[in-house]
Amino acid sequence: MEWAKDGSDGKLYIIQARPETIHAERNFSIIREYIREESGVEIVKGSSVGNKISTGKARIIFDPKDITSFEEGEVLITRMTDPDWEPIMKIASAIVTDQGGRTSHAAIVSRELGIPAIVGCKNATAKIKTGDPVTVDCSGEEGIVFQGELKFKVAEKNVKNLPETKTHIMMNIATPETAFEKSFLPNKGVGLAREEFIIASDIGIHPLTLINYASLPKDIKDSVDGKTAGFPNKRQFYIDRLAYGIAKISASFYPNPVIVRFSDFKTNEYRSLLGGSLYEPVEENPMIGFRGASRYYSNDFAPAFMLEIEALKKVIGEMGLTNTAVMVPFCRTPEEGRRVLKLLETQGLTKKRYKDLKIYVMCEIPANVILADKFLDIFDGMSIGSNDLTQLTLGIDRDGNEKIKGIANENDPAVKELISQVIRKCKARGKYIGICGQAPSDYPDFVEFLIKEGIDSISLNPDTLVQTTLAVHKLEQK
Repeated sequence: MEWAKDGSDGKLYIIQARPETIHAERNFSIIREYIREESGVEIVKGSSVGNKISTGKARIIFDPKDITSFEEGEVLITRMTDPDWEPIMKIASAIVTDQGGRTSHAAIVSRELGIPAIVGCKNATAKIKTGDPVTVDCSGEEGIVFQGELKFKVAEKNVKNLPETKTHIMMNIATPETAFEKSFLPNKGVGLAREEFIIASDIGIHPLTLINYASLPKDIKDSVDGKTAGFPNKRQFYIDRLAYGIAKISASFYPNPVIVRFSDFKTNEYRSLLGGSLYEPVEENPMIGFRGASRYYSNDFAPAFMLEIEALKKVIGEMGLTNTAVMVPFCRTPEEGRRVLKLLETQGLTKKRYKDLKIYVMCEIPANVILADKFLDIFDGMSIGSNDLTQLTLGIDRDGNEKIKGIANENDPAVKELISQVIRKCKARGKYIGICGQAPSDYPDFVEFLIKEGIDSISLNPDTLVQTTLAVHKLEQK
């Protein structure tokens, strides 16, 4: 097999790889348990992300442009993060935010980077001062920031003989840089590879900005030139960078399947990319706005979607990573699904050309459940996005309005009823049904519900994979 690595000069370098040899030796895993040995004075609390404890000096930053003032190993304290913050997040020892929940940008990225984070503290930026030594404790369900640097110990356990489960245990991966390390955890592949983090981190430019490069204002054109040095063809820059990011994930987990979700940025997130304000409307509620499938076939965005298709053709066709599957997010109607599939067919990303290609759809809108049979007529299966499905079933903003967030969660009977229905429908049709939402990583009792319903796969955050695998095996033995 061959896969590609990008050089700083923009050229394509081919590396010979033998992933089957690597994976033959991946029968071990170390799980670490973090235990605080000292009590201390609590400063703030919030939702815990991960299971680690970290210490360091706090630094409050409100704008990612102030990265030069941030030193490696400090604890980042801020209101909330978006993709612009990732360079700081990668060198932080811990992250604490005023806003956000378990599905926020800070929570997702910190899990992948293995950095402890506490999100939704409400007043961390007011109660913590820059330079304060603090301890960020995520070893429990509730995250706590303590005054001072408290002592803690790390207990390591080898789970080499982790039991096999009938239910496939997969992983959610966003940042390609962490994929190879995470692939050493016992797994059956990637249930959700997010394109958005590759686009935000490795590209940083709105795709339409690159497509319309010739007509850009001079200041934006200069910024694009700085980011795309070595790439005279600006479209190719986007295609190659996206392809290389996806390839790092697919190669790391080869030959296990890697399900790549097409871009699911909302308008406010696309606006944060270079040139994004030229092409994106300002929406009152981007969560239920111009996102997912509706973008791909629209006259405004379709040229940008073509770049995503070309990137995946490079990964599957040129690089030979045939373990890569694709998934369409936020598909409101079967007709939208057919329009997207027609685009894939027109551009040559088809089963006829790539024999084993799987094309899935996210199940995250109640309509996906109600009309599941019609969606299954055109797609190879579904992956449940429990975050959006819960939001749209219960009318609770997943971005986290504090006044209503505590009303209900994925364990609500209405949400479970919809999930139960769609699992039955997919099983009856012999189609794939998995889940890649946040719920199994957060709620052990939700995992039990999924096992009883007979779901094919559960895709988890890497930090919960081992303990959930053990829980699933125990449940299956019953």
